[in-house]
Amino acid sequence: MDRPSFQKSFLSPRFWPLWCGLGLLWLIVQLPYPALLWIGRVLGALMYRVAGDRRRIAKRNLELCFPEKSTAERKRLLKENFASTGIAFFEMAMSWWWSRKRLASLAHIEGLEHLQQAQREGKGVILMALHFTTLEIGAALLGQQHTIDGMYREHKNPLFDYIQRQGRERHNLDSLAVEREDVRGMLKLLRSGRAIWYAPDQDYGAKQSLFVPFFGIQAATVTATSKFARLGKALVVPFTQERLADGSGYRLVIHAPLEGFPGETEEADCIRINQWIEGVLRERPEQYLWAHRRFKSRPPGEPKLYAKRR
Repeated sequence: MDRPSFQKSFLSPRFWPLWCGLGLLWLIVQLPYPALLWIGRVLGALMYRVAGDRRRIAKRNLELCFPEKSTAERKRLLKENFASTGIAFFEMAMSWWWSRKRLASLAHIEGLEHLQQAQREGKGVILMALHFTTLEIGAALLGQQHTIDGMYREHKNPLFDYIQRQGRERHNLDSLAVEREDVRGMLKLLRSGRAIWYAPDQDYGAKQSLFVPFFGIQAATVTATSKFARLGKALVVPFTQERLADGSGYRLVIHAPLEGFPGETEEADCIRINQWIEGVLRERPEQYLWAHRRFKSRPPGEPKLYAKRR
């Protein structure tokens, strides 16, 4: 994709409300980090009360994935999850507008040697990530240390799309954005030895997926991870991130490449990926994007797991 460029049309009156909102957001993120965490939690508490549809989806996901927890435990986890989502709003702005030095002061990165080794060997890397609420800031922190390309879907609002891409790419001018549907482009980058951020943890429909267990429930799981690894001759390197509870920043871990991947069948690969994701989420469930309908697609004959929107 071409680099984002400023358009004169962004100055037209229809964009003024967004400009005002962005200006206010810029002012807020000049505050100290502890203050932003506090404001984010307050925003999350407000979202918990007003975002009815998303709250119901997240609540249902927690019921499905953690049936062993009590109702009170799941409610507490749900509130913590919304607090994390509120903080994420300001983390997004931090990643766009904080200086490199200020942002880097929050990074605690482990496992960079795995990416560096792959680069020395000329191997492409699928950086297998998850949709954590810390997604934006985690990508920015890692991008300061290693060139990571990303899959990208254009935002409907052209001004927001411009601001978002500018913010994402300023920490790593060498990174490239690949449209999510551009399979050939992604394979070309992998074969040339580049690393690409890719998250296989959402429901993208049954057409290009297999139904395999996830938290004991049949879930549509994309087979693209296996295909990209095989056709792109790439390593699959798991990547996790978390906001540290003591307020000192973020722990990013680049894990060792998956051995023997892709395996003999795409089904076995999908099962393996889901098992790994499940293990990660059991450790830090409060920071995951539970407001996504992960079990929306169902195998033939199975009932829907989410109630209709009110």
